Amino acid sequence: MFGPPGGFGPPPMGGEHKSNRPKGFKNLIPYAVKSTKQMFIRLVYIYRLVWEAKPYILLIMAFMAVFNGIQPLISAFIAKLFLDKLTLAVTGQLVSFWSLGWLLILQLGFQLFIQLINSFNNMVTRLAAELLTNSIKLKIMNKAKTVDLAYFDLPEFYSKLENANQEVGRRPIQVLQSSFSIISSFISLISFIVVLGTVIWWAPPLIILMSVPMAIVTYKYRKKNFSYMRRRSKDRRQMDYYGNLIVDKDLVKEVKLFNLSDFFIEKYIKVFKEYFKGLKKLIINEGVWGVVFAVLSTVVNGGVFLKIAQKCFAGNLTVGDYSLYSNALFSISNGVSSIVATSASIYEGTLFIDNMIDFMSTPTYIKPSLKSPRYVDKTKEHIIEFSHVSFAYPGTQKLVLKDVSFSISQGDTVVLVGLNGAGKTTLLKLLTRLYDPTSGVIYLDGHDIKEYDVNELYSIFGIIFQDFGKYAFSVHENISFGENSRRDDIDAVKYAASRSTANEFIEKLNLGYDTPLMRVFEETGLELSIGQWQKIAVARAFFRNSEIVILDEPTASLDPMAEQEIFSQFDSLRRDKMTIFVSHRLSSATIASKILVLENGEIVESGTHKELMSLGGKYEKLFSTQAKRYIMSSD
Repeated sequence: MFGPPGGFGPPPMGGEHKSNRPKGFKNLIPYAVKSTKQMFIRLVYIYRLVWEAKPYILLIMAFMAVFNGIQPLISAFIAKLFLDKLTLAVTGQLVSFWSLGWLLILQLGFQLFIQLINSFNNMVTRLAAELLTNSIKLKIMNKAKTVDLAYFDLPEFYSKLENANQEVGRRPIQVLQSSFSIISSFISLISFIVVLGTVIWWAPPLIILMSVPMAIVTYKYRKKNFSYMRRRSKDRRQMDYYGNLIVDKDLVKEVKLFNLSDFFIEKYIKVFKEYFKGLKKLIINEGVWGVVFAVLSTVVNGGVFLKIAQKCFAGNLTVGDYSLYSNALFSISNGVSSIVATSASIYEGTLFIDNMIDFMSTPTYIKPSLKSPRYVDKTKEHIIEFSHVSFAYPGTQKLVLKDVSFSISQGDTVVLVGLNGAGKTTLLKLLTRLYDPTSGVIYLDGHDIKEYDVNELYSIFGIIFQDFGKYAFSVHENISFGENSRRDDIDAVKYAASRSTANEFIEKLNLGYDTPLMRVFEETGLELSIGQWQKIAVARAFFRNSEIVILDEPTASLDPMAEQEIFSQFDSLRRDKMTIFVSHRLSSATIASKILVLENGEIVESGTHKELMSLGGKYEKLFSTQAKRYIMSSD
């Protein structure tokens, strides 16, 4: 399992699948045993998923596997009896037509029964596919919600997630169907081996012996195909990315105006050519081997057919016998090929299922629940303390925050000031425990925040990030996401909207708070301006009514008048609360009880507006520069 680098989160993940093929013949059998064992473990995993969804589907598919295994022999035996009776009829030895007629009725009836059963099987398989796909998607979604945010900074994680999502639709049901298909093939194969072995004992062993090299080659290329696809997962992500750039509604204006479509298409084609070059080589090489084995199989089958025909000419077999044993030969030959191909397909499919299992086993370091968690005492005033906190993002060594220490008490209003890249937003992400520090400790009420139940910890924060969420839901839902337990409280939603001034445009809409936002699913979906979206996000923070309010550039997309309205509302919101916000408009910092000035990940100044202005340092320079710009623009 992974171990957290630097003491804070997930390490880099290997994107390339390393081959562990055996070196030398003596290692072949242990390798085959190990591979077979792993394949069965993955099969059991898939069976368990189906059983959890609908147990009866597995039972029906098992019954169908047995039926499909024995029905070819029954059909062949009925055909033999019919041909023997038909021969007697042709030679004038048949006493009654009905002795032939009932066999014809039996044959047609059995064929009808097979078709009905197959139709039922197709229905069950389609239901199983939908249920299995849904079950796996839910598992991936439930896993994704627990994955540490740090993983989303790693490109390798996206490869892992893309690999898992790509297999959801077809691989599990393909493996499930193939596994039952191979059971049918085994039953049918054994039945026909017994039948053909009674007249030509050496034919079945010869056909089976021929399948060994075919199986080795097929498995080899399935393994190569899996390794290649996993190694090239970055190419698939790039192709998806280039394709989506052209149709992304947020980018389509720039793409058209800058005439970027051809550039992205060229990029797509270039990556595809590299991706396809190796894949084509694998497919052609496997195809050549397939032709070789097909020729050998035809030669062997031809020899056995001649032997059966010879016995017929000698009078040892009837026409019906010839039909039965010919069917047996075809079934054994096709059955062996089918078992090899299907088992190889299962093997390859279960390798791809590994992608999903790999994702599902992604470790979580920020645990949603602990064995003995500490719970937040919401009856007391909170104190937050950063003690020598440093942090580097996953996959990098560069510290974004360096030895940061400060404390905040209930009722404080703290403003974080600094140029872009100074570490302000990162500090907020650590405070809310979206990440854990690389070193140092963050305390809440005197206890390490790692000791608290994560969901309990999240509940005390009301936060708006500068890259706030825009959801393709109704206005009501977008605001009420701030507090799931009160989602149906329309009065609270309207009150929150009025405090952010979002009500001014919401109440003009035909459907009001029920208006769907974004045209992702609804043709009538409303596309808001960035300023309107920001008011919705601010309303979401007001709706939460939390004890600690965190605002990361909450008014960046608003005009000065709207900004002033919202800050006047925040004045009432922050009373008796702890408020922390980031703003590049330093006029808002004048209300702060404490200002922290960050530069290159370090706190270089700390104090009130008056104290820092009299200090004449970084803050005074930033504030004065911005004030002059406002004065000049007003002139």
